[in-house]
Amino acid sequence: MNAGAGHTYSRLLVHVVFQTKGVHARVKPSFRERLYRYMAGIARQEFGRPIEIGGTADHIHALLSLRTDVSVAEAMRKLKSLSSGWVHKTFPDERVFAWQSGYGAFSVSESNAPSVVRYIKSQVEHHKRLTFEEELAVLLRKHGIDLVNRRGQG
Repeated sequence: MNAGAGHTYSRLLVHVVFQTKGVHARVKPSFRERLYRYMAGIARQEFGRPIEIGGTADHIHALLSLRTDVSVAEAMRKLKSLSSGWVHKTFPDERVFAWQSGYGAFSVSESNAPSVVRYIKSQVEHHKRLTFEEELAVLLRKHGIDLVNRRGQG
């Protein structure tokens, strides 16, 4: 048996983070968990598999496994646009809800995936000590991204 002949195998894990437009507390407790579930469905339907999605009132973290035929940029465009559309349609009073245009995306090794999942699950507790801006600065430094040039191009 030639087990690998003609097949593509991958496990591309990416930790993404993005905030609400203007960093306003728009991810309300009343719909937060439903939003995370909806975003997980978007990931399954559009570009891969959700491992963990969570966050706070003003930002989202997600650990995603991406298919090989989808770029990170395409996955983020779909995740953000489809989820904000869902919020507008499902909660008409939330018409000002929007995501910022940018995002952070960081590769994750399989061995680090469990710690990233724990990190995402502990966001509410984590942000009792650290602002989003402080957290993002730490993530950027940890991943070798120049804080002056936040585009992170390599």
